[in-house]
Amino acid sequence: MGNHDADKHRTGNPLILFSLRCAKDHRFDSWFRSGDDFDRLAASGTLACPECDDTVITKAPMAPPVRTSDTGPAPVAVPSRPLSGPPNHPSHAAIAELRRQIEANSDDVGTGFVAEARAIHLGDRPARAIRGQARPDQARALIEDGIPIVPLPFFPTRKSN
Repeated sequence: MGNHDADKHRTGNPLILFSLRCAKDHRFDSWFRSGDDFDRLAASGTLACPECDDTVITKAPMAPPVRTSDTGPAPVAVPSRPLSGPPNHPSHAAIAELRRQIEANSDDVGTGFVAEARAIHLGDRPARAIRGQARPDQARALIEDGIPIVPLPFFPTRKSN
């Protein structure tokens, strides 16, 4: 059975997006197959804060977004919650800097993200940082296949002709 056929069988296994925080109260989001998977990874010290590398990770309160279907392309870079606070709030500057760093240090592969991520994972293409879009079922399949991806806290920049 090829990857495409295997992906069809996985669409019934939804992933869960958890809002997380480290002991230093840095907050970030990550996808898991189940609450038990999160508990197992957190207990093993495998999870780490992307800001400070702290491995004491707990779930933070959250209101997850609701999707009504798995159809149509959706960016992998979907924020789990909107930025809040006044326009000059430090979080806006931090997200803008993160976006600048990611865009400067990764290749935008657009809707070819799924194929490119698989090719890199399998060693068919050189390893490099990429960003792009995938439908939720495609992102789920990548994660289930052990291909590391992460949703970004901003929408992709729209290209104009």
